[in-house]
Amino acid sequence: MELPSWVGEHGKENDEQKLAWWQLSLIGVGCIIGTGYFLGSGIGVRMTGPSILIAFILAGLGTYIVADALGKMSAKDPQKGSFRAYAKKAYGPWAGFSSGWVYWFSEMLITGSQLTALSILSRFWFPNLPLWIFASIYALLGVIVIIIGTKGFERAQNIFAIIKVSAILMFIVLAFVVLFGFFGGNANDFKIPKTMDEFFPKGTMGLWSALIFGFYAFGGIEIMGILAPRLKNKEDAKKSGTIMLMILTIIYLLSLVLATSLAALNRFHANESPFVVALEKYNLNFFPHVFNGAIIIAGFSTMTASLFAVTSMIVTLAEDGDAPRIFAKKGKLKVPPFALMLTICGLITSIIMALVMPDRVYKYITTAAGLMLLYNWLFILISFPRLIEATSFDHVKRFTGMVLILLAISGTLTHASSRPGFLVSILFVAVVVVVLFILHFSKKKKRRKNLYPQGI
Repeated sequence: MELPSWVGEHGKENDEQKLAWWQLSLIGVGCIIGTGYFLGSGIGVRMTGPSILIAFILAGLGTYIVADALGKMSAKDPQKGSFRAYAKKAYGPWAGFSSGWVYWFSEMLITGSQLTALSILSRFWFPNLPLWIFASIYALLGVIVIIIGTKGFERAQNIFAIIKVSAILMFIVLAFVVLFGFFGGNANDFKIPKTMDEFFPKGTMGLWSALIFGFYAFGGIEIMGILAPRLKNKEDAKKSGTIMLMILTIIYLLSLVLATSLAALNRFHANESPFVVALEKYNLNFFPHVFNGAIIIAGFSTMTASLFAVTSMIVTLAEDGDAPRIFAKKGKLKVPPFALMLTICGLITSIIMALVMPDRVYKYITTAAGLMLLYNWLFILISFPRLIEATSFDHVKRFTGMVLILLAISGTLTHASSRPGFLVSILFVAVVVVVLFILHFSKKKKRRKNLYPQGI
C-alpha cells in the first residue's frame, strides 16, 4: 500500500529510493497475500469444491489483464495517483472523483474484512469470546500504529510479507511430508477427483458463485501502479507485475490442490483456514497454532496497510477538491485529525456489524470488498484505450478481462450468502453517484449565477 506523506521523514526517504523490478514484484506478493486468501478461499472451496482451481485460474487471467493494462499506462506515464489519475485523464474530473471514492470505500471494506477475519482467527484460542471484542482490540492497535507513524513501518511490512509467504510454503511442505507417510499420513490420503461430478460437486453455478473469491485473493494489484513511479526503469512496470502474478498463481494453485485433495468438501467453512482444516487429522498439533499465529500477524499488517491507504486516500481527495477540505487539514498529530476520525468511524461500523451479525459479517464484507475492487478494475480497462494506443490484441485482452470481471460480479447474485454483499457494494456506488450528481448540479448552478448575477 502507498504510505502517505504524513508518515514521517522515513516515508520521504523511501520516496527517493528507487526500486528494481524484482523488488516491486516481491512487495506486490507481500501486499496482495492476506486473509482474503488464507480464510476467504475456504468459502470458495465450500461453494464449488475442487473446481475452485478453475476459479483461481480465471481470476489470475483476469488479474493479469488488468495488471498488464495498468503496467503499460504506468510505464508510459507514471502517476502518483495511479489508476485514479488515469481515469481522470481519460474521462475527466467525474471519473477521478468516482474512482477515488470507490477505491476508498473498497479499502474501508477490506479493512473491515481483515478486522473480522483476524477476530475469527483469534477465536481459535478463545472460542467463547464474541467477535466484536477482538475487533475492538485490533482496531485500537491499528489506529495506534497510524498515529505513531513509526519509521520502521515499511521494514516491518517486509518482514510480515516474508511471514505470509513462509506460512503458505510451510503448509505445502508439511502436506507433502504427510503424503510421504509421516505424521500418520500416506499417499492414499491424496484424493483426486475421478469424475466431473466430483470435480464440480456444486455444478457450474457453484463455480460461478465462487469466482469472486478467486478475484478477491488477487486484490491489491493497485500497489503495482502506485509504486511504479519509484521504479529505476519505468519500462519494467509490466514485467514486474507479470512476475508477481506468476509467483502468486503458482503458490495459490499448488496450496489449493493440496488442501482440496486432503480434506472432504463438507469440512471447509468460513470460520477456519482451509489449510488448517486440511491437516487437522494428522499428528501435527503444533501446526494449527503456528499457522494461525502467522496468519494473524500477516493479516494485521495487511489491515494496517489498508488503514494507511484509506486515510491517505481521503487526504488526497480533499487536497484535489474531491472531498471536504477539512480532511486535509493538519493538526498536532502526524495524521490529519479529521481524516483519522473518518477512518475510525469506518472501524467502529465494522465492529458494530461484527456485534450485530457475527456469523455472516465476514462473508458479506468480503464479497462487497471484492466487488468494489472489481468496479475499479473495470475503470482501469475502460481508461486504457484512451491513454494508450492499443493493438487489436490489447482490445481482445481488454474485453476478455471485462467479461471475466462481469462474470465474477454477476456470480454473486447466484448464491444467497453473496447477494447481501452485492447489494452493499451497489449501495456504496449509488452513494458516490448521488454525491457526484449533487456536486455537478451545484457547480452548474454556481457558474450560472456567476454569469447572470442579477438573475437575467
